[in-house]
Formats: sequence, structure tokens, C-alpha cells
Amino acid sequence: MKETLLKTVLVFKTSIYNTDDVQKLNPLLNKLVAKNDRWNFDLEDCDNILRVESNTITAESVLGLLGMHGFYCEELH
Repeated sequence: MKETLLKTVLVFKTSIYNTDDVQKLNPLLNKLVAKNDRWNFDLEDCDNILRVESNTITAESVLGLLGMHGFYCEELH
């Protein structure tokens, strides 16, 4: 029987305001996450939420990636 690992959901408040910014980050986030992990932005939310579902990614790696590219990012608990 195949064991299923529960994924951790990381939630971030960001300064990503439009789809152009999402498109810039798309290849970078895809490279950061594993094959079966997922990420998405909710630009309708007032905090421009980024959700990452993974069991391998750390909050620090997401914060570093967005910060390196000039975006504000804060983990929400």
C-alpha cells in the first residue's frame, strides 16, 4: 500500500498585485516546488495571498525567493 504524506500549507501575504507579477514568478516558483506540490495566488484577497502546498518547501525559501526579486512577503500563521 502506498503511503500518502500530508502536505503542509504555507500561507503568505505578498505585494504581488497583478498577473504580470505572477507570470514573472511562475518559472521560479515551479522550480522551487517539487513535482507534486502546488502553489497559487489569490489576488482577489486584500493581502494578495500566496498558498504553497508542499512537504518539502520551507517558509524561508519562499520568503527568500520573493524578497530576492523585490517583492514583499510575510508568512501568515
